[in-house]
Amino acid sequence: MRKIMTAALVAAVAVTVAPGVASAAPDAVTWGACPADVTAPGLRCATLEVPLDYRKPDGAKIQVAISRLASTNPARRRGVLLTNPGGPGGPGLDLPAVLARIGWPKSVLDTYDVIGFDPRGVGHSTPVTCDLTPAQLRSNVPPYALGPADVTAQAEYAKGVARQCGASRTASTLPYITTANTARDMDRIRAALGEPKLSYYGVSYGTYLGAVYTTLFPQRSDRIVLDSNLAPGGLDVTGSRLLAQGFDDRFPDFAAFAVAHPEYDLGRTPAEVKAKYSDLARRLDAQPNSQGVDGKLFRQITFGMFYYDATLPYLASAWHALDTGAPISQPPGGTVPDVGNVLSSQLHVVCGDSDWPESVWTYQKNVAVDRIRHPMFGPAAANVWPCAFWPAEPAEPRVRIGDRGPSDVLMLQNLRDPATPLTGALRLRQAFGDRARLVTADQGGHGTYLFGANTCANDAATTFLATGVRPSRDLACAAEPASRTPGPRIDPWTLRSFFAAPPS
Repeated sequence: MRKIMTAALVAAVAVTVAPGVASAAPDAVTWGACPADVTAPGLRCATLEVPLDYRKPDGAKIQVAISRLASTNPARRRGVLLTNPGGPGGPGLDLPAVLARIGWPKSVLDTYDVIGFDPRGVGHSTPVTCDLTPAQLRSNVPPYALGPADVTAQAEYAKGVARQCGASRTASTLPYITTANTARDMDRIRAALGEPKLSYYGVSYGTYLGAVYTTLFPQRSDRIVLDSNLAPGGLDVTGSRLLAQGFDDRFPDFAAFAVAHPEYDLGRTPAEVKAKYSDLARRLDAQPNSQGVDGKLFRQITFGMFYYDATLPYLASAWHALDTGAPISQPPGGTVPDVGNVLSSQLHVVCGDSDWPESVWTYQKNVAVDRIRHPMFGPAAANVWPCAFWPAEPAEPRVRIGDRGPSDVLMLQNLRDPATPLTGALRLRQAFGDRARLVTADQGGHGTYLFGANTCANDAATTFLATGVRPSRDLACAAEPASRTPGPRIDPWTLRSFFAAPPS
């Protein structure tokens, strides 16, 4: 049953901080073969050395692995386009090849050397660990709390995970695996490649990373594209609660799908489908199925399968199986290598970026409030994370996203995104002021640019990346008939923006 759970969930500042990146002479980048687990046609890899603590640039060093998919037309090459797949915790060495595979236009691939990298602490970039046991290889998003006792139980679990992180062999890195330091690493990559500026594409959590980078280094930013946006505080205690709003926003799409496919027998109207959700959750809370799927896991599986339209048929079949007492099958989404590292590095970043409340009562109160506001998923999104008991305090204030800098940001956002809901994107848009333009697409799911079929939004992103021309004002793209299944594969890093083992 753990395999089913893992696959289902994967698919799922008070002041401005000084940049803190030495403008030393560029390092020599020697491109060579990529590691065996990220090989792809045309992809070359290298390793850079960066400071563990940018306040001590001559101190301890760590390695950051980078990759390059060279421009397909050097005569048209503009510069470099750094990319990030989300997470945090998602390795990105293979992302340039993945983006080419899902259909990035030739005009974009001509314009840039597309650069991928494993962020610090992840994959081939000095990986961190919390020594998680097999039983702990599950989503970092907490389980649905049925009442205060469940919050207390989750707090004890979270304390144990936090203690393990603080006692692991990589515990000395705890204060430094942060979004701000990853942004500084990005600027080291830019300098090492000899580029005066960099362009950027980031999805899900990658939007927060991009927002932090262009805040710290506004004059070194060229064309910044943020796809499926977190709120300006990132994934803090407030941002995590927005997952409940995302669940509510996306549910009508699944309800419409279920109504249109009566073979699943989930309801003849959206209201009946919603009632079926409550009924199944209640029954599984009382008695898990033969595979051990209880009401909490049922709710998380539902959320994880909301990421793509392509996963809705599986979700409907799983609901039908649970409703009729049949076993559910393995979900789509593939597998994630080294789930322990993904989950550990995710916690390092989320807990290192901001200070979380330590009182268990605070989370019990939040759960009670969100049970009323968002009963379908609120008591999960508001539950306690290991960050409440993190063994290291944040090393610096959180970066405040603001409107100082060139107007060079294009934000892309689906109206019904389960992991990074519209409400968070609107807050980030407000924080950026005239630096940004927001393109919204009337579609559901996580990931807009080429993950969805909205040609209006896709064309706006392609035009900006290839030519630098943005909409003169915010653009609302109307719904369009789905012409294809979004993406040729279910990308586990997008399907796990907030899960790993889910997001952006």
